[in-house]
Amino acid sequence: MSDHKAEAATLASTTLEPIVLEPTAALTVEEVLSVHHWNDHLFSFKITRPASFRFRSGEFIMIGLQGDNGKPLLRAYSIASPSWAEEIEFLSIKVEDGPLTSKLQKIQPGDHIYLGRKPVGTLVTDALSPGKRLFLFGSGTGLAPFLSLIRDPDVYEAFEQVIVVHSVRTVADLAFREELESQLAGDPLVEDQALLQLTYVPTVTREEFHTTGRINTLIDNGRLFEGLKGEARLVPESDRVMLCGSMAMNKDIAAMLEGLGFVEGSNNKPADFVIERAFVG
Repeated sequence: MSDHKAEAATLASTTLEPIVLEPTAALTVEEVLSVHHWNDHLFSFKITRPASFRFRSGEFIMIGLQGDNGKPLLRAYSIASPSWAEEIEFLSIKVEDGPLTSKLQKIQPGDHIYLGRKPVGTLVTDALSPGKRLFLFGSGTGLAPFLSLIRDPDVYEAFEQVIVVHSVRTVADLAFREELESQLAGDPLVEDQALLQLTYVPTVTREEFHTTGRINTLIDNGRLFEGLKGEARLVPESDRVMLCGSMAMNKDIAAMLEGLGFVEGSNNKPADFVIERAFVG
């Protein structure tokens, strides 16, 4: 055998061996079913759902791949699919030098991924007191838990109006825009309710768009409340708010809400607004 053929054979034997993930007491191993790349720094993907996996819409879970040291490399991700879905969906950014996302962005259908066994989180209706309007304020991939919540029939039973406000830098970052603009047309469970009760407010901060500016700006100038029933301001007696986005956004809007008399809630003590503090989307 020539040196060239021998080298090629050696490369083939060393590079084509797939990494086999093994489940642990805390992790199952699931198959990637589909991947959608929204742009060069944003993608979503669906994986299989174990029969025993239960979660509340809005919660997050640990997912990951095998790290360079052979151990699971995990990060917290909000679940973007509703609690009734047969598959589990996630929305992720792409970070070229990110320990996990540099690998995760390359996954393809048929690949395998770690999934935690214990979902948790505060972006759940259980952490809010009863109200009339539910405002879901998200920036970037902070949209993910709200994609879960707005496809849950219980949310429409609990609130008269559900308003999703998604703030991004560029128009291309408006993931799931078509689905949201259609008010979830064709959804098997909430199509009728969403048509009457769901409002989608996309806003872009660094490009021309029909709505521009950060979420707190839209609150201040009243643009957020155009077309909604009720007062053109946030009312702690009847409005409820969920926050999931950058640390700066969460901090600024939380301070605004507290200044208006809103009280932060939790699973143990439901109140007027909640923040996902486990990670920054």
